[in-house]
Amino acid sequence: MKAVSVVIPAHNASATIGTTLASLRGEAEVIGEVLLVDDASTDDTAAVARQAAAQLSLPLHVLPADCRDAGGARNAALAQALHPWVYLIDADDLHLQGGLRALLRQAQSQPKADMIVGAYRRRVNGQDRQIKVPNGYQDACLANASAYVKGDIRSVAVGSVLASRRLIGETRFPVSLAYDEDTLFWARLMSKASLAMIPQPVMVYEVSPARSDDRFAINPVRRFLEWRHELRKLTDCSIPVSALKTREGLVALKIARVHYARGDLDTAARFLAVAAAAPKRRSEAWRCLRYRLKLAVRCRLSAPRIELQSAL
Repeated sequence: MKAVSVVIPAHNASATIGTTLASLRGEAEVIGEVLLVDDASTDDTAAVARQAAAQLSLPLHVLPADCRDAGGARNAALAQALHPWVYLIDADDLHLQGGLRALLRQAQSQPKADMIVGAYRRRVNGQDRQIKVPNGYQDACLANASAYVKGDIRSVAVGSVLASRRLIGETRFPVSLAYDEDTLFWARLMSKASLAMIPQPVMVYEVSPARSDDRFAINPVRRFLEWRHELRKLTDCSIPVSALKTREGLVALKIARVHYARGDLDTAARFLAVAAAAPKRRSEAWRCLRYRLKLAVRCRLSAPRIELQSAL
């Protein structure tokens, strides 16, 4: 049965989109449509995708868009998805053979489940790392959403989840955020979902640490405040403010780490202060303290140089 709408946002993805589509070839019997959102590409992403889909016998529909934003591009496709289940994957990630059918089998074995979470392989700069297996997921909706926001349960990757179109409904990704828009989307779904999981890896998540860190380095204060504004809206699905503040601390600590590594000690100190004030687990408290100590030492060592430069 053609049960699945596949959603792929793509911006200048001509180098990778053919491989991503090829990874879906083995699932053609359950895929009813592939909605590729060509988001303001200046290369031949759409042409490459059409050629690949024709060779692979995949039912591709290219949706031209000018969102310039992954969340907005996904939303454009979600508004047009027709099939009972929705599967999202990015244009540089890979689906693993049989993963989609495994997610569907789990949905069939647990008829009440409307969000199925699978494991995934994490590939960093082209090198395979450990398999990330979902843990801590259970049928208590709001408990999962709160735990997910706080980082108490394993995060999912876009491409490791099958969600029913009925569950998604009018829920959409936040737009114009530099990071973490997928966390906010999944948390909203989890707050009302009946969850199931499989330990089988269903996709390969491609990670570029440098590109990820760049998101935190540009206009860090403005971007953080924009993201926090969207995060706080999760109170409308009854996620506790304490959980949201914990998330703020986790993200602030990531931003501090990036700026510390790049030598912007003032910005690192500002975000470490935010992280220190947030409720946190013992492991994060220790990481925060360690970075504050490292920052203090580094600032002290750099002080004589600053004084010497001032004297000169």
